[in-house]
Amino acid sequence: MNFTLPILPTISTFFIVLSAITVAIGWGQIRQRKIEAHKKTMMLAAVFALIFFIIYVSRTVFIGNTAFGGPDNIKIYYTIFLIFHITLATTGAVFGIVTLITGYKNNLTKHRKLGPITSIIWFFTAITGVLVYLLLYVFYQGGETTSAIKAILGF
Repeated sequence: MNFTLPILPTISTFFIVLSAITVAIGWGQIRQRKIEAHKKTMMLAAVFALIFFIIYVSRTVFIGNTAFGGPDNIKIYYTIFLIFHITLATTGAVFGIVTLITGYKNNLTKHRKLGPITSIIWFFTAITGVLVYLLLYVFYQGGETTSAIKAILGF
C-alpha cells in the first residue's frame, strides 16, 4: 500500500494529541499538589490546543475541508460521528477557556469542579479527533477538498 499523509491535518492532529497528553500530565500534577507545575503544564496544553485551532481554521478557510472518501453505505455513520466530535470539541473548548480563567483568577471552588469535567471532555475530543483523522486520511482515501473561500465566493 502506497499513500502519503496530508501534512496540515497530520500536524494539527499531532497538536491535539499533545494537548490531551499534557492535560493528563497536569491532572496528575495537581493530584500530587504540584500546583506551579500544574499551572505551567495546563497553559502548555492550552497552547497546543490553540496551535491546533489556528492550523485547523487556516486550513479550512484557505485549503478546505476534506469530504469523507469511504464507502457510501457508512457515510451517514461517519457524518453522525463527525457531528458528535464537533459538538465535543466545541464544548471542550468552551469548558477549557472557562476552566483556565477560573484557575487564573484563583476561583478554585469552580476550578476544582470544572477541571475534571473539562479534562474528560478534552480526552474524548482528542480520541474522536484522531478517529476522524484516521477515517479521512488513513483507513479511506479522502474525498474532495474545497476551501471555504471557494465554496462561499465561487473562486
